[in-house]
Amino acid sequence: MRGIKLLCLALLTSSAAFAQKQYTHADTLRGSITPQRAWWNVEYYDLHVTVDPQDSTFTGFNTITYNVLKVDSTMQIDLQEPMIIDSVLQDKHSLTFTQDGNAWFIKLKKPQLLKKSDKITIFYHGKPKVAVKAPWDGGVVWGKDKENRPWIATACQGLGASVWWPNKDTQSDEPDNGMTIALTVPNELKAVSNGRLKKTFPNADGTTTYTWLVTNPINNYDVAVNIGNYAEIKDSYNGEGGRLDLSYWVLDYNVDTAKVHFEVVKPMLKCFEYWFGKYPFYKDSYKLVEVPFLGMEHQSAVAYGNKFKMGYLGKDLSATGWGLKWDFIIVHESGHEWFGNNITTKDLADMWVHESFTNYSETLFTTCQYGVKAGNEYVQGSRHNIANDEPIIPAYNVNAEGSGDMYYKGANMIHMIRQIMGNDEAFRQLLRGLNKTFWHQTVTGREVQEYINSFVGINLDKMYEQYLTTTQIPTLEYRITGQQLQFRWTDAVKDFNMPVKVKLNASGYTLIYPGTLWHTAVLTLDKPEEFEVDKNFYINVKKVK
Repeated sequence: MRGIKLLCLALLTSSAAFAQKQYTHADTLRGSITPQRAWWNVEYYDLHVTVDPQDSTFTGFNTITYNVLKVDSTMQIDLQEPMIIDSVLQDKHSLTFTQDGNAWFIKLKKPQLLKKSDKITIFYHGKPKVAVKAPWDGGVVWGKDKENRPWIATACQGLGASVWWPNKDTQSDEPDNGMTIALTVPNELKAVSNGRLKKTFPNADGTTTYTWLVTNPINNYDVAVNIGNYAEIKDSYNGEGGRLDLSYWVLDYNVDTAKVHFEVVKPMLKCFEYWFGKYPFYKDSYKLVEVPFLGMEHQSAVAYGNKFKMGYLGKDLSATGWGLKWDFIIVHESGHEWFGNNITTKDLADMWVHESFTNYSETLFTTCQYGVKAGNEYVQGSRHNIANDEPIIPAYNVNAEGSGDMYYKGANMIHMIRQIMGNDEAFRQLLRGLNKTFWHQTVTGREVQEYINSFVGINLDKMYEQYLTTTQIPTLEYRITGQQLQFRWTDAVKDFNMPVKVKLNASGYTLIYPGTLWHTAVLTLDKPEEFEVDKNFYINVKKVK
C-alpha cells in the first residue's frame, strides 16, 4: 500500500492461521472496494427510520448525496438480509436493482457527470438481525428496562451498519459533510442518536420524530439508534476547543446515580486532550448514552452499559488494582473518539489502530490520575489477557477482523514505542501529531506506521511485523562474561532489530540495539548479576551460557 506493496504482501502471507481461512464472494463484496463502490464518494446521508417495538421492525429511507469520481452507471448499496429494499428513486424516477446476498446493485438511468454531485433515495423495511450478545454479536438489542419498558439499541461494528440501514458499508468512505438521523418512535419513548438534537416533532399517529444532526464525517458503524425512557443531564467542559457541551442520556430512574458516577468525564477529557489533542467533535458535542449492552464507541454518543460500576463490570482487567479506580467503559469507549472515530481505518483488518491506541488510553488515563508508575503497572498487568492465538492483522479486502490481541498486545507495543522514544513529551507530540495529521480522515494501518517511523526517527517495521503479524514473542538471549554483555534476538522474524532498554550501569536503563546475531556491550555494574531488562518491554528474556 502506498509504495510498500512488498512489505504488505509479506504481512498478509506471514500467518499460517489466517492462510487457512476461507473467504467467500460475500466477504469480498462486503470488504473490498468493488467497481460499483469505487466510482462515487459519499457526501451526506439523510436517514429516516421508524422503529416499531411491537413487531421489531425498522422502516424508512436514506437519501444519499454523492459525488461522481468516475463515470459509471451501477451503484452498490449494502443492506443485510432479512432487510429489504423496497424501491429506489432518483429525480422522482424509479430505478431497477438486483440483489446479490447483502449487496444490492442499482442501475442508474441518468448520465453521471464527472465531479458533479447527485442524490439517490433508497426505501427499505424489515426486521433487522437481533444481537444475541452485543456488542460482540452485532445487530439490534430489543431489551427491557427494570420497569419492563422497551429499551432498544444498535451495535454493529464488524458486522456492519447495513444490518439496519442501507448505505455504502465500508469504513473507507465516510460522509464528508455529516448526516441527518431522524428517528420516529412511540410517544412514550425517546430516541437518541449521534450529534445534536435539532428538532422534536409529534406526529398524528401517536409517534414522535427526533431529528439529530451530525456535522462531522462519521463512520457507518458509529451511527446509533438508542430508544428508551431517557432523561437528559446537561453539563459543559472548557477544553482546548473552547466550550464543549456534555449531555448524559440515562434511564429516568438512574439520573441521581449518573450525576455522581459521570463526574469522571471532565478529568478524562482533560487527560485525553493533553495526550491526544483537541476533542475531535466539538460541533457535535459529547454524550454518554445508557444502553442495554456493555458499550460501544458511537461517535459523539458513546454507548454506556457498565451499570455505574468501577472497572469492567466491577472487574479489574489488569489484575493490578488500578483498573478498579475508574469506569472502564467510559474511559475506553471515549478514547475511541480520537482513535477509531477521528482516525478511522479504511479496512477492518487494520482495526489495531483503533483498539491498540484506545486500549493504551487506559494506561494514559491511569498515568494522569495516579502517576507513571501506576500506568506502567496497569499496562504490564494487562499482559495476562494476551492469547497469542492469531495475528492481529488478518487478510485485507474481506472484512476480516484479527485477533483480540489487538487490545492488550497492541497497547504493549505502543508502550514499548514510548520507552524507545525515552521522552514523554515527544511521545505526547507523536499522539497529538497523529490526530492532527489524520484529522477526520480514513487511513491505512501502514500510513500510521510510516508516520510513527518518521516521527520517532527509527524504522520500526520489524517491530510491527513481529507484534502485529505473528504470534511469537521475541526472546532476548544474553550472557555475561566478566564485564562483557552479549545479547541477541531469537524467536523473532527475519532481521528483527527492535531496541530494548536494559540496565548496564548504576545510572539507570540504556537502549541497546540487538539483532539476530550476537552483539556486545560493556557492563559497569558493581555486581553484573544486577543486570536486568526494563519490564516495560513485552518480551521474553533468557540467560544462556
